[in-house]
Amino acid sequence: MRQIRKGRSTSLLLMFVAAWIAGTAASAAHAGAKLKQWQTISNERYGFEIAYPGSVFTERQGTPSLDGQVLISHDGGARLLVGAFPNDSDATLAEYRAQILSESYQGAEIDYAPMKKRFFVLSGTRGDTHFYERVSFTCDGRLINSWALLYPVSERHIYDPIVEAIAPTYSPGAGRTGQCD
Repeated sequence: MRQIRKGRSTSLLLMFVAAWIAGTAASAAHAGAKLKQWQTISNERYGFEIAYPGSVFTERQGTPSLDGQVLISHDGGARLLVGAFPNDSDATLAEYRAQILSESYQGAEIDYAPMKKRFFVLSGTRGDTHFYERVSFTCDGRLINSWALLYPVSERHIYDPIVEAIAPTYSPGAGRTGQCD
């Protein structure tokens, strides 16, 4: 009798594991299919470029700008912001990073924050929002390029892979001609 119970328990466990794997594979396939429909934002004025899944985001109406764009997820829960502007205050990369931390992410729990010679990344959680922001200084610090994705913490399983897919498509710009004056 023990063997039968053990056999049934094992069978139920195997069926549960198989169903979980199938469900996970189906979710991954669905997410992968969504990420195949890419669109690109190219900015002629500042030269930056970034690709994003058009099946997830749409351009926010009523926010025309030569310097950047705001995209909203179809459910309205996530925002993708991308843009560039002159560094009129001549802030250093470290000064600008400190400003972003105090103005946009004060009190946030930062979980990833590398700082390199020409760019930094800030990623973390503030309240119920998770964020990933990359800021690049080009033209010897005269131009600030950035993109950020803000999304609900409860949907990290959806948006973390999207951040990872968008990141390598980003190319910060260097002005109209692609060169610094």
